[in-house]
Amino acid sequence: MYALKILSEYLTKYNNNMAKLTVRDLDVAGKEVLMRVDFNVPMKDGAITNDARIVAALPTIKYLLEKGARLVLCSHLGRPEGTGYQAEFSLKAAADCLAGHLGKPVAFVPETIGEAATAARAALQDGDVMLLDNVRFDKKEKKNDPEFAKALLGNATLYVNDAFGSAHRAHASTEGVTHFAEKSAMGFLIEHELEYLEGKLETPEQPFVVIMGGAKVSDKIQVLSKLMEKSQTFIIGGAMANTFLAAQGKNVGASKIEADKLDLANEILATAAAKGVKFILPADTRYTYKFEEGAETFCTSPWAVDGEVPEGGMGIDIGDKAIDEMCSIIKGAKTVLWNGPLGVFELDSFSKGTKAIAECLAESDCISIVGGGDSVTAAKKFKVADKLSFCSTGGGASLELLEGKVLPGIGSLTDK
Repeated sequence: MYALKILSEYLTKYNNNMAKLTVRDLDVAGKEVLMRVDFNVPMKDGAITNDARIVAALPTIKYLLEKGARLVLCSHLGRPEGTGYQAEFSLKAAADCLAGHLGKPVAFVPETIGEAATAARAALQDGDVMLLDNVRFDKKEKKNDPEFAKALLGNATLYVNDAFGSAHRAHASTEGVTHFAEKSAMGFLIEHELEYLEGKLETPEQPFVVIMGGAKVSDKIQVLSKLMEKSQTFIIGGAMANTFLAAQGKNVGASKIEADKLDLANEILATAAAKGVKFILPADTRYTYKFEEGAETFCTSPWAVDGEVPEGGMGIDIGDKAIDEMCSIIKGAKTVLWNGPLGVFELDSFSKGTKAIAECLAESDCISIVGGGDSVTAAKKFKVADKLSFCSTGGGASLELLEGKVLPGIGSLTDK
């Protein structure tokens, strides 16, 4: 209990990531600007299957080009080995996609630093844009090597970071380059992320409800501790709910749990009780005997009665009673933060709970904030993303921001 208290006190200290320069603070006319974007888009057979991340970067790119910048873009794609060019991880398709959105050519070279990249950058005119190839082709990127960062910046004097999804990584293209640029600023995408994940949640309109799902309690402990200072109601789902239920002595059958985190789960529940915070665990659980699409599912009776999962049964979603109870709470909220699915939503047979909560959130009048990762994927799958107030573009980055951390890719930007 003491360890949780100390952690909570530490995490409640507000880290103001927003007190940094934005692109509006830069005079970019006639200057070379290096911009880190997140073009880590899904690919299949060399083609982009979803260009949402490229579209998300357009406002900042267009702004800089309209202001006369000579814009050099850089990004990573996938997880190459860092041993040089690999065709399957090249950003050429991203350059072509961007050109289509901009309606103008986007120069591209199949390298990040080197003679070809230097020559292409030197040929840029005001309002031109080019994309370097995958920064992770060089292992020095992830090592945040100063010489690589300096070479990546090249002759650019200004740097813009608009890759929120990578802002929690202290890599050469996200943090290292800021030590050599005259000024470093955030783009509109990162500014928008901070507006919601920091601004709206610093003093959220009450009642403030947190929906927390996903697989592991251990992944969310810091977020839980941080948000207990602001929210009086937590809705818990996903596999992590199984761990909480098992910690209370409930039989969860063959459900996925963190067996070594039962004491931690009880400690969290005790801390919440001491603070007067409600932890809403699923009143019933949807379970199956076969983990496959099309498998038959069943709902347990409410936990308060005899709702234990039978031997061999696997809890894969929240039950019908849990859906009704949780939706009732959401309808009475003014602010809702959703981080983590309520079940195995990837399979339609096990997606009822996550779909119901997503639709309920979309229909409510609250400020609805979705904290990236699988939650956003679920919102898009169930076609409600455009009905929510905000969907983050970063999974790990949004989680660390919610924990109260200063992200390296933002903290290293120039102060206002």
